[in-house]
Amino acid sequence: MILGQIGFLLLVSSLIFSIYLIYLIYFNYKSVSDIISIKIYTFTFLQLITILFSFFFLIFSFVNSDFSLVSVYQNSHTTKPLFYKISGTWGNHEGSLLLWLLVLSLFSFFFLIQSRNDLKKYRLLTILFQNLIIIGFLVFIIKTSNPFLSLYPVPLEGLGLNPILQDPALAIHPPILYLGYVGSSIVFSSALAAMIEKYVNKIWASSIKIWIMISWIFLTIGIMLGSFWAYYELGWGGFWFWDPVENVSLMPWLTLTALLHSIIILEKRETFHSWTLILAIISFTLSMNGTFLVRSGILNSIHTFANDPARGLYILIFLSILAFFSLIIFYLFQPEKKETTRFFLFSRETSILINNWFMIFFLVVVLIGTIYPLILEILNNSKISVGPPFFNILIIPFLIPFLIFMSIGPRMNWINTENKSIIKKKLLHLLVIIIIFSPMFFYFDKKNILSLSIFILGIFLLLSLLNELKEFFIKSKIRNISKIISHLGFAILIISISLNNIFSIEIDTNLKVGDSYKFKKYELVFQNISGKVEKNYNSVIGKFILKDIKNDIIYLNPEIRIYENPPMITSEASIKNNFFYDNYITMSNIQGGEYYNIRFQKKFMMLWIWISALVMAFGGLLRVFKK
Repeated sequence: MILGQIGFLLLVSSLIFSIYLIYLIYFNYKSVSDIISIKIYTFTFLQLITILFSFFFLIFSFVNSDFSLVSVYQNSHTTKPLFYKISGTWGNHEGSLLLWLLVLSLFSFFFLIQSRNDLKKYRLLTILFQNLIIIGFLVFIIKTSNPFLSLYPVPLEGLGLNPILQDPALAIHPPILYLGYVGSSIVFSSALAAMIEKYVNKIWASSIKIWIMISWIFLTIGIMLGSFWAYYELGWGGFWFWDPVENVSLMPWLTLTALLHSIIILEKRETFHSWTLILAIISFTLSMNGTFLVRSGILNSIHTFANDPARGLYILIFLSILAFFSLIIFYLFQPEKKETTRFFLFSRETSILINNWFMIFFLVVVLIGTIYPLILEILNNSKISVGPPFFNILIIPFLIPFLIFMSIGPRMNWINTENKSIIKKKLLHLLVIIIIFSPMFFYFDKKNILSLSIFILGIFLLLSLLNELKEFFIKSKIRNISKIISHLGFAILIISISLNNIFSIEIDTNLKVGDSYKFKKYELVFQNISGKVEKNYNSVIGKFILKDIKNDIIYLNPEIRIYENPPMITSEASIKNNFFYDNYITMSNIQGGEYYNIRFQKKFMMLWIWISALVMAFGGLLRVFKK
């Protein structure tokens, strides 16, 4: 209980430091000196340290099962493994917000240290805006989401952490995802500061690009980890299901991707000022919007943290103020219109502009599909579900021209591509690839036409990038290896998803021990079941044999786990994979009988979907560490 009190006092101290920082920034901003006061460095560091130690005290309380704290009592248990006691710190609403706050202060401090060569007033205003966000979250935590709220009398045992959250991938998923979300806050604050100080230029673009890239990298890896967790832990058997909270993480990723391309134009050509600033504002606004949706209780999703409309209302008001304030600044201080920088239809600038419009279109589709059911429920109290068909119908056809532009655009020159032979050569390559793969259209069902088209264009993009790699290593013509690697990862993702959609097999049946089920070229045999007792759960393990026409045998062992703290039954998938496909099976008990519901899937290219995300992030990482 004492540690909890100290942790809370540290949060209050951090709030005081943050308010005092605004006071220091104001007077340092007015001074004629070109040097930032040492006090600002000191109190920014103190702000970070107090939040950091507060977070450490919360971790220590979870590790030691201090049930005098409500958050520990509701999300931990003495029988939990140490790893999940630690991850339980951020596996709940209060702890996750404290982690969010820690990352906010971390980015604020490192920005202040890293941006020493930038204008003093620009740096001060960036830290000022960042502090306003930090103060908003500090007040939110202290008033409505205190992780150190005490409980008396002290219970002897806790309620335990949700079993589906007791997983290594999900344990590291929130911190990485938050680094992506919160990273966009420093881009947001920087954009507002740059507008006020008339600092939106090549120098600013070069300075802030690193922060955009860091945010994009962590968000990419965070989304991948969440998708991987849902694949094998929830028994969904896929990489993406357009779940509302999945969509919430995808939307800022789309805008950050567009922002990365826009900042390149601003750095190289001193144009796209408005695109860059608006995307910087939207990226953080969408991250905040995700925080609101996840914590307001209005989303019906396995990922949601809280179900408290009062907390959601606070975040909604705070988000609205930030959005309104940023738009006012954009209206008042947007860069003056200079003489239009001229570029032609066949230029890299045009290709990036088209890329941005595609990203905005994808964003609008995802936003409507996520928000529309909520608005409809508010207006007439009717509930609808917007699922994969809506998103697939609207997005997949537009991927076709998007992939064509993505393959050709990077080969164009800045301003104008006078030598059109490059474009003609690319289109000829595309025609040859279409002719080579055209027999596939007669072999597969009509329902796979779009997937086949995406696959062919994915191959076109992949070959274009491999040709660029050849030029990089042999002719040394292209220097931006990070761009090639990231695009290569996206090409692998597109190819993997299209093949996954074309070749995957799924069956859903009810079997009892000793039964078998034949489908296509396979036979699934339900051999027997056995039991196992673990520290914090009991499990029923099914033993299955998968045979093909060659009599090759694969053994699969899905589980049904019965947790006591808290009481819950989960289905654990058994996955046997290789380089090209996964054999995936889950089982669940049918009450009142000896039958089990069996869901088997043969999922193609799943491994490459995860690899592609890592390749994209690795490309970004190369850019971060580029000299």
